[in-house]
Amino acid sequence: MASLNPVHVLRGGAEEEKAEIARLSSFVGAIAIGDLVKSTLGPKGMDKILISVGRSEGKVEVTNDGATILKNIGVDNPAAKVLVNMSCVQDDEVGDGTTSVTVLASELLKEAEKLVGMKLHPQNIIAGWRRATDIARKALAGSTVNHGSDPDKFRNDLMNIARTTLGSKILAQHKDFFAELAVNAVLRLKSSGNLQAIQVLKVQGKTLRDSFLDEGFILNKKIGVHQPKRMENAQILIANTPMDTDKIKVFGSRVKADSTARVAELEVAEKEKMKDKVEKIVKHGINVFINRQLIYNYPEQLFADAGVMAIEHADFDGIERLALVTGGEIVSTFDHPELVKLGSCKVIEEVFIGEEKMIKFSGVPLGEACTVVLRGATQQILDEAERSLHDALCVLTSTIKETRTVFGGGCSETLMAVAVLEEAARTPGKEAVAMEAYARALLQLPTIIADNGGYDSALLVSQLRAGHTQGQNRLGINMLDGTVGNMEELGITESFMVKQQMVASASEAAEMILRVDDIIKAAPRKRVDDRGHC
Repeated sequence: MASLNPVHVLRGGAEEEKAEIARLSSFVGAIAIGDLVKSTLGPKGMDKILISVGRSEGKVEVTNDGATILKNIGVDNPAAKVLVNMSCVQDDEVGDGTTSVTVLASELLKEAEKLVGMKLHPQNIIAGWRRATDIARKALAGSTVNHGSDPDKFRNDLMNIARTTLGSKILAQHKDFFAELAVNAVLRLKSSGNLQAIQVLKVQGKTLRDSFLDEGFILNKKIGVHQPKRMENAQILIANTPMDTDKIKVFGSRVKADSTARVAELEVAEKEKMKDKVEKIVKHGINVFINRQLIYNYPEQLFADAGVMAIEHADFDGIERLALVTGGEIVSTFDHPELVKLGSCKVIEEVFIGEEKMIKFSGVPLGEACTVVLRGATQQILDEAERSLHDALCVLTSTIKETRTVFGGGCSETLMAVAVLEEAARTPGKEAVAMEAYARALLQLPTIIADNGGYDSALLVSQLRAGHTQGQNRLGINMLDGTVGNMEELGITESFMVKQQMVASASEAAEMILRVDDIIKAAPRKRVDDRGHC
């Protein structure tokens, strides 16, 4: 009898991992990502040093922000990429909880690996997880506190949330100072939640404690030479246009001149074109011109003669925010002044911050606009302080939109885990096993927080579980002295939206990875030469 040759379905170069091997590969990748960031979790978490290679070789970042760490590491494992993307989505949606969501998804997959080893089918696990997620979210929603209708209590909630968020960051040593600063900045937004109105400026020098919040908008640029250094009742034209010599920008173009007099004529023609352009700009009835691109010496001189303050090379992020706060629009052509929307502000003046000269815009139409000036010893400290403050601002903005709050310090996770375990005890069948695994994964978060503080996690988490089972649903871990305490009295408060998003995202991501039973790496495309040959 002739032997059957194996049938090759995939093209040469393609690879396939099936069933248990594929599932194991997914589990290993996702669990490795969780293990990478879990040491940064909580107020006693450690930092990571990230060193760039390639174009920005030698650039060093020191951070404990989960999303920043995961964005900067190169991962090849597909399941690990899912967790990295999930962390970035958490960062974009609510700004904080990026480490928690990654660790929870990783712990869920650790539990799934054990259950699959016990011959439990992935679909049974997923069914139990979905039920557990619903119970956890209902328990979380039932434990919320809402002070949205009481301004004083709500401000106190915001301060507690800001302190809790900053407590695990580089700003922890000055968390009261920065919490006040962040709450004041967000309350200026008047419920609009437009974080674009808050400019964060980093200036090296002094210490973090010397940071401050300033009304209006500060642009890190200088006013041009021989121009007014202060302008009241400013009418501002914001532009993105070339203000060098208006030469023909065609690649490889060449002009031949038969004498130096001809060259001089060309230069005069170029100057005339630039003069016409400046005159068109001045006809808009402005006294301040801000350009995204460079302004060369000749047009700068023309603006000075016309008494117009000219500011060049404003970075694009800065110029977009400037257009927002002054009420203007960014323009590129100047033939129709009547169609252009000018920006305005009461006073523009030069100010010194540290050793740097900057431009301050006071009395802008968008009254909620403000600038946070961060001071610090090194660029790495300033970068991490900006990331920390951004997290706090995002969480506070989310809390203003959804005023419900929950308690931190492992309190919410334990509360959800106890609710899931109680329901699992009443559930017959294999789903109950999966639900118990889900509860164990939730309890890993307070365990890791305690471990990172050097405390006895087994003792603390068992005390937490016992307390919550007896109905003391405000208990959490007091990380100052390593005991179980009342989170309401300690003021350890977190945003309900952040916690809800964390549970939902981690559950969905873990479920998606668990459903995988085949990994196919497509064959690389072969290069084809001009004659059509590979």
